[in-house]
Amino acid sequence: MTKNLFSTIGLVARHSKPHIIESLLTLAAHLTQRGVRVLIDAESMLPAGEAIAYPTVERDDLGRLVDLVIVLGGDGTMLSIARTLSAYRVPMVGINQGRLGFMTDIPLHEMLGAIDQILEGQFVPEERNLLQASVMREDAEITSALALNDVVISRGALGSMIEFEVFIDNQFVYSQRSDGLIISTPTGSTAYSLASGGPILHPTLRAIALVPICPQSLSNRPIAVSNTCEVEFMLTRGLDTRVHFDGQSHCDLMEMDRVIIRSYRNTLKLLHPIGYNYYDMLRHKLHWGERLL
Repeated sequence: MTKNLFSTIGLVARHSKPHIIESLLTLAAHLTQRGVRVLIDAESMLPAGEAIAYPTVERDDLGRLVDLVIVLGGDGTMLSIARTLSAYRVPMVGINQGRLGFMTDIPLHEMLGAIDQILEGQFVPEERNLLQASVMREDAEITSALALNDVVISRGALGSMIEFEVFIDNQFVYSQRSDGLIISTPTGSTAYSLASGGPILHPTLRAIALVPICPQSLSNRPIAVSNTCEVEFMLTRGLDTRVHFDGQSHCDLMEMDRVIIRSYRNTLKLLHPIGYNYYDMLRHKLHWGERLL
């Protein structure tokens, strides 16, 4: 039997996508033939009857039971499972069945060959920072959450700009009137931050970017600080304001609420196929160097 670096692998698929479930079952059968124990995330919602051949586990338990997690889907699926797994330091691999796929970087048609290489120890490892955010109201924490991409504070449905103050390591930085603020990791620098004019940060940088969303003053520009810093956002005016975590969960804010953002104690470990190059990926995903006409 072929020797595998990982003996137990968890599989996660994007919800309610039959063609992805088909790919997941193909991969599960391939891994089983190699002698790997396969566990399938219960939230992936396999069709009735087809999940019987493979044990399913709750997502919250996956991290303590497996040596590796393979995600089939897009970056949104990766973001969701990454926050759950971050406490366990379990490495992840992404099979792209979404659109852009900045983190799910293995094409579907290369899936089985790339996974075989990874099982044999042929991969490029990479550590990604996460953010931990706490929402404080009158010195009491009302919620906390992790974010791999970004923490975004933005105006709501009323449409009025919000006003806020920003502190870094307890030092006042600026007050601002805008549609909001993006606090981004290097991973998230190619997401909402990029669309708002923020810088692209290489994933290995130990940095946090603060990117204003449509600021009233054109002198308000994005800034990058060390990921050892503590960023504090205080809402001074804004009746309909929310803080979003990776765009997948949120909390409503009241005036004078504070959002405190720090680097999370653990990093996320991604495994890329041999030959992976971040700049090649950017050039491909962002269509750099193509003819304009």
